[in-house]
Amino acid sequence: MNYLLQPKKYQHLMADEGSRAIMDKTIAFFEAIGKTALTEHFHKKVWYKNFVDFVGQEQIFAKLLTPKQYADGDPDCRWDTARNNEYSELLAFYGSGYWYCFQVSILGLGPIWMSANEAAKKKAARLLKQGAIFAFGLSERAKGADIYSTETALTPKGAGAWVANGEKYYIGNGNEAEMVSTFGKVKDGTDDYVFFVTNYKHKAYELKKNVISHQQYVSNFALHDYPITEEDILSRGPHAWDCALNTVNIGKFNIGPCSIGMAEHSFYEAITHASNRILYGKRVTDMPHVRRNFMEAWLRLMGMKLYQRRATDYFRNASESDRRYMLYNPTSKMKVTLQSEEVINLLWDVIAAKGFEKDTYFFTATSEVRGPSKLEGTVHVNVQLIRKFMQNYFFKPQAYAEIQPDFAQKDDLFIFNQGPTGGLGKVAFHDYRPIFEAFAHLPNVKRFMAQIERFKELLEKAGPDKEQDRDSSFSLPLGEMFSVVVYGQLILEQCQISGIDSDIVNQMFEFMVRDFARFALQIYGMHNTRDEQRVFCKEIMLIKSEGDNAQYDRVWEKYVASLSGEYEMNP
Repeated sequence: MNYLLQPKKYQHLMADEGSRAIMDKTIAFFEAIGKTALTEHFHKKVWYKNFVDFVGQEQIFAKLLTPKQYADGDPDCRWDTARNNEYSELLAFYGSGYWYCFQVSILGLGPIWMSANEAAKKKAARLLKQGAIFAFGLSERAKGADIYSTETALTPKGAGAWVANGEKYYIGNGNEAEMVSTFGKVKDGTDDYVFFVTNYKHKAYELKKNVISHQQYVSNFALHDYPITEEDILSRGPHAWDCALNTVNIGKFNIGPCSIGMAEHSFYEAITHASNRILYGKRVTDMPHVRRNFMEAWLRLMGMKLYQRRATDYFRNASESDRRYMLYNPTSKMKVTLQSEEVINLLWDVIAAKGFEKDTYFFTATSEVRGPSKLEGTVHVNVQLIRKFMQNYFFKPQAYAEIQPDFAQKDDLFIFNQGPTGGLGKVAFHDYRPIFEAFAHLPNVKRFMAQIERFKELLEKAGPDKEQDRDSSFSLPLGEMFSVVVYGQLILEQCQISGIDSDIVNQMFEFMVRDFARFALQIYGMHNTRDEQRVFCKEIMLIKSEGDNAQYDRVWEKYVASLSGEYEMNP
């Protein structure tokens, strides 16, 4: 059985015909272009106008990104996180630039759908039907993600009119976005935060340059007395601030599928190449170290897919009384993206010089795969966010009704009404232990559980003091250890739902045990680690994974080696 995305034998996530048509048409579009043209466009940094025209003609963004209320009766329109994640993975499978066009349109639409401005919402729906793309004008060159200090200003001119001045930087789609949700402050004595809409065609909108050297257009634009009316104002005051962060929450969750798609296509190319190479009289994939790299790459890729699938259920079922997604979302962002980098590293160590060849998808992935972990908050930002939930997760579990797999054809409307961004200390979680206990018969899951218990004891009996808490060199690996636990929990939940072969599960937790020990070693070796903390770190490090050669060989033969030649993009 092949668990990876395979366009020519596509396994649709959604059951409805409209969703299946979106995926099938997109596959046909890229396969018709072919790998030769696709890689040439990448190297020549060709703006993907053909793709923008295609999604407009087929109204794909309109169907994926328009809530039913504004769909004018189109039965295929909805904002469905599961479907958007599926589409993101598919786009990135062919090129992260195509995914990026979709991603920044999602971000640009966030403040619009979150606003109370009905005219702007109807305008966005109309433009989506016409094939428009959107942009999120948040960042500034000098301030970066420090949106507290945004310098873009909205100055009143009387009678419900303003002018906007300022520069925005790192703004994807800023070259052709019909609606740019732009963040600034109102300079009327209040200094209120505000979101307002601008358009790239306006003469007061100066498109200065593309700040990167890629297919994507990541713009620097400036506003020079850009006229704004009440119809252009999306939100103001605390609501505008909440819209900024809550939009990032939505976009953040769409990044993991991009990393997955890149890793999947790269895996096909790498294993097909290696399996057909004979060196020193041996097939390359018969060499133990090569086989080990492919096995670990495939297992890590499986973990990425399983985690993202299960986290989607929690995201779709979020509510005021269930905000567990606030942990699972940044864990997806930092963990899945970093795992994809590890997968590419493992594969590249095998295929070596082949990975530099310009006519491979693999080379495009090596150029792009490190990008997702830096978007919508760096790894460090997301790890520090994750740490805020550690006490409640381990020591204050609460009862929740079980979240079922959710493929309902509905809008995920809560994400547009997430409310104030504070109160993270009140977010509660269900007990992580039962799902681990359900798999405790597997040796490596059992050993991982032992590591978790030592980690929990460290937090209880020798937790970080205030100085260590403020020192990111100490707090980051501590947060990484916590993230591995959360990652493992949702992987197991999805394994149980999907009936994943226990051989795969046990082999996956072999690398999980090693990862956990690696972060413990980082803490052990720090100069400011206390002796009592080193005791627990040492105990964690000494819990090693258990090998099973027969099981390893079964997984290799049944699931990994069989992927050689499984997929090749049309030339």
